[in-house]
Amino acid sequence: MAVPKSKVSKARRDKRRNSHWKLAAPTLVACEKCGESKLAHRVCRSCGTYGKKQVLKVVSE
Repeated sequence: MAVPKSKVSKARRDKRRNSHWKLAAPTLVACEKCGESKLAHRVCRSCGTYGKKQVLKVVSE
């Protein structure tokens, strides 16, 4: 059975584990129709298009 030679301190243990849980910021892309930034693979909120098709009817305020 494997037994550690010496104790691993809490600081050393946490340094080893710290990079596993970092979150990545969502990638923004430009809308093909209006050029506004939006999340990839989602409907544009400003013009209501997905790809080159009009999906939502946008009410201007």
